[in-house]
Amino acid sequence: MTGAGVVRHPGELRWETRLLAVVTAVLVSFGIASVYGASSLVRVKGGDVAGGSYALVQFTGAVVGGLVMIVLSRVDYRRLRPLAWPLLLVTLAMLVVIVLPFTPRSIAPIRNGARRWIDLGPLQFQVSELARLAIIVWCAMLATKKGEQVREFKKGMLPFLVVLGFTSLLILMQPNMSMAVLVSLVGGIVLFTAGAKIGHFLLLIVAAVIGGLQLIQRAGYRAARLDTFLNGADASSQIHQSLVGIGSGGVFGVGFGQGQQKFGYVPYAYSDFIFSAIGEEWGFLGVCLIVGLFTLFCWLGFRIARTAEDPFGLYLATGLTAAVGMTALMHMAVTLSLMPTTGLTLPFISYGRSSLVVSLAGVGLLLSVGRMRGRPEPRIKSPSGAQPRARRR
Repeated sequence: MTGAGVVRHPGELRWETRLLAVVTAVLVSFGIASVYGASSLVRVKGGDVAGGSYALVQFTGAVVGGLVMIVLSRVDYRRLRPLAWPLLLVTLAMLVVIVLPFTPRSIAPIRNGARRWIDLGPLQFQVSELARLAIIVWCAMLATKKGEQVREFKKGMLPFLVVLGFTSLLILMQPNMSMAVLVSLVGGIVLFTAGAKIGHFLLLIVAAVIGGLQLIQRAGYRAARLDTFLNGADASSQIHQSLVGIGSGGVFGVGFGQGQQKFGYVPYAYSDFIFSAIGEEWGFLGVCLIVGLFTLFCWLGFRIARTAEDPFGLYLATGLTAAVGMTALMHMAVTLSLMPTTGLTLPFISYGRSSLVVSLAGVGLLLSVGRMRGRPEPRIKSPSGAQPRARRR
């Protein structure tokens, strides 16, 4: 038995980070294959069948994201604390650039009626994905700094609400309501982990529901989605076709690349509804595999958070794990008609290079938190030139 104050050896904790890396690699590999199968008949602008072009883009995202993940996993996550504010401010600046009416469309193009992208030649990415990561890092940093003050509304909760509200508002203006809600929820989870009062959250939830209903009523497409969900999916709706695809897969699926929903029945079968495509082509076994992998990912992530070296690591790992788990849960719930259509992708699997790179960056930070457990603090050199001493905890 180990005492309460005994530090466990890093070797005793290494299996969790290794298994987390393996689970992530399996999800990414499965995602590339699923994107290829679901997009094999999608036509590009020139009229030609895309074939493996979507999968190739996803593969390049996996390579870049994998390199970022490896680099971040080797860096001490505590070095990220002083960078929390700069990262957030840069992200907010890019969000502002996107929503400004005079920003050239060559920089902030309109795609599917929304402005969510920054286009700088070879560099193209969705800023709201970066905002999700920036908010997690910033909330973890500030919650660590506030300590017990997080239980107070004025000194604790109010600074978080101002930043979360402003960030969510900028994302809403794109418009991207689902990502705005997700960013707020993930920030709230970090606050709850830090010890914020439940009463404050109840007030915020009531205010968020009222505000959300107002936003839904003002946007016709959102109201239509909610009406379809509440009154049942008709035969032409995305949700209905999604359920048809999942049901037709049976136990073993119709076969890789043999799904019928990609023939226009379900739009964006390779991204927004890829879980439906997986259910059709890989069957119930494939669905169980994906659910099991995400469950294992979250279990490992929360174990790493629980055994983190410091509060910053605890809050950071909790936020990163919750972001992946909640996004996956919401995506699956949409395809199963358990909640209105949101447009959220399935982490590591859905087509989207920005989402994949940022998600893998988050895994890199999570691995860093896990890798630093049980290790001593960095040694500080004595001003007198004597032998360096280990910093006291």
